[in-house]
Amino acid sequence: MNVQRTSDSRLRNTALQLMALGFAGLTLVAIPKPARSQSPSAATSATLDSTVEAGEADAEKPRRQLVKWNEYDGPVSTIRLGYGLLYDFATYSQNEESKQQVAMEPDIGLRDLRFILSGRLKTKRSITWTLGYMYDGALEVWLFRKTGVQIDVPELSGRIFIGRDKEGYSMVKVMNGYHPWGMERTMMTDFIPILADGVKWMGYFPKRRLHMSLGWFADALSEEERFATYDNQFASRVAWTPVLSEEEGRVLHVGVSGRTGNADNDALRLRSRPEANLSPYFIDTGSIQASGAQAAGFEAYYRAGSWLYGSEYHWQVVDALNGGDPTFHGGNVVAAWLITGETRGYNPAGGYFNAVSPAKTVFEGGPGAWEAVLNLSYADFNSGSIRGGTLWRLTPMVNWHVSDNLRLEAAYGYSILDRFGLEGATQFFQFRIQTFL
Repeated sequence: MNVQRTSDSRLRNTALQLMALGFAGLTLVAIPKPARSQSPSAATSATLDSTVEAGEADAEKPRRQLVKWNEYDGPVSTIRLGYGLLYDFATYSQNEESKQQVAMEPDIGLRDLRFILSGRLKTKRSITWTLGYMYDGALEVWLFRKTGVQIDVPELSGRIFIGRDKEGYSMVKVMNGYHPWGMERTMMTDFIPILADGVKWMGYFPKRRLHMSLGWFADALSEEERFATYDNQFASRVAWTPVLSEEEGRVLHVGVSGRTGNADNDALRLRSRPEANLSPYFIDTGSIQASGAQAAGFEAYYRAGSWLYGSEYHWQVVDALNGGDPTFHGGNVVAAWLITGETRGYNPAGGYFNAVSPAKTVFEGGPGAWEAVLNLSYADFNSGSIRGGTLWRLTPMVNWHVSDNLRLEAAYGYSILDRFGLEGATQFFQFRIQTFL
């Protein structure tokens, strides 16, 4: 029985990987030829974008149209078909202490494959919708991703999303997962479920340059999903941009997030991979008997033309049933430089950064956009009698944004894990192919 299950799993993974490679090939084949009259300046987009549709950041479309067959303007609604693909390669080098802490092997695998339908209803009040279906390579399961309806409510200075969405905690969690500067989000944000079912209000006050979101979520429809670790939760975020200049290319973004939730089955478990999806978990609190948890975090980012600097730090306090209320914390600092001179776009209405769009793509005869990144992450999962470990990782990496739809990433990482009475050093060598439509 186990042999048959393993064989079926391998066949399924092989089929998915072939499908993924097929989509990567489709991206290359379908790249349109640039119009002869187009100049490099015509390909340069504004650095500020306040458009928001259902699914928030995940609804963002590349500014260059890759193909035409994926969009339909119907009598009731527009319809757009999109997809995303992440394919990872990784190998490691461990010292003896690290080998005693965790077993690792070189690996390749599908990180993420998703299909997205979205559109805008032909109504007086702006109503947009999205339906996402995704294969999660880490869990080896298909699941509905961001799915729901978003209604503009100018009377409340914003919009309301009803359905399955991100909670709205932390910029890097709000951003489309294909767009951040790093391969994976910082370790400490793994304590926030990536999705939740509920209602979220997102408001924007342009005179004050203030973005706010409030969301309430419950697991009535997602009790069996792996991300449903809470019976219900409330999340909020406030982001302010005291500096917002299109002319100078400068953005100063500061924000705070908070959330509280009731634990599913009176148990919580915090664990995180070391920003390498193909690796095992490095830090892990194990199951904690708890009624719930509260979290708080801050974020600060400064963009000056082609340079971007940022930091986030988060704390989580667990309401343990045996008392003690363990507290875990961590965050990161990052610097990113677009060597080819582009400026990463920013959406003040949503309070997040967009994808990098090359001034001239490789398919237009240009170099694409080259981005150098240096990131330092830290997470502490030790508190009282809970010894989940501490981990820090330094990651220099390079992103090659070949076009608006294709990105290649290469990263080196060096980490120190303090756990089981040992300090293990691990080196990471990672490569990713990413494409989306």
